[in-house]
Amino acid sequence: MPYLFFDYYYIIFVIPAIIFSLVIQFKLKSTYAKFSKVGNARRITGAQAAHMVLNYYGISDVNIVPTNGTMTDHYDPTQKVIRLSDGVFNSSSIAAVGIACHEAGHAAQHAENYAPIRIRNSILPVCNIGSSLSIPLLIAGVIFSFEPLVWIGIGFFAFTAVFQFVTLPVEFNASNRAINVIESNGLLSFEEKMGAEKVLKAAAMTYVAALAVSLAQLLRLIFRFTGRRR
Repeated sequence: MPYLFFDYYYIIFVIPAIIFSLVIQFKLKSTYAKFSKVGNARRITGAQAAHMVLNYYGISDVNIVPTNGTMTDHYDPTQKVIRLSDGVFNSSSIAAVGIACHEAGHAAQHAENYAPIRIRNSILPVCNIGSSLSIPLLIAGVIFSFEPLVWIGIGFFAFTAVFQFVTLPVEFNASNRAINVIESNGLLSFEEKMGAEKVLKAAAMTYVAALAVSLAQLLRLIFRFTGRRR
């Protein structure tokens, strides 16, 4: 009965991962805040920088538009639109240039049919189903004492971690593309480029943290439900 009310494995696995994720989030916010206040010498805005990346890759069918919010920048492949947040679209800060180039890097990945993008898109439907069914299946398996159902639920949850793992090369590659274009076209000075790299590395680490939390949750489920039989 105490098992139902106290989860040792959550403390062992999940809490450290959550703490790690919070540290990473704080690092990203502080790094972004620092370099969003430093303008680049060429006064290039985020929108202009994104256009330069698209031109570098010969992409002419992607639009760049502003969107509300902070750090809400993303590339929408279904609409072929790069959406840049208020602090990036018209900003000439170092952070704005780095983030805008990163999102344009995603557009280049889709234009080239980048392999990890294809893999991620192919498993996305299964991941969506798994994320919604995993916990109900686990609970049903426990209630009805049907172990195969428990393992099916754990298997579905594992797809979440797989998706986040496949996302890592996508994000790191987009950042590498951004930095390469920044260097090739001289968008930023050496010191400014180093600042942009810090912003992009901090952002990339949030995906590492998300994977760590998912893996921690997966280990927790495996140990908790297999431990019940011991």
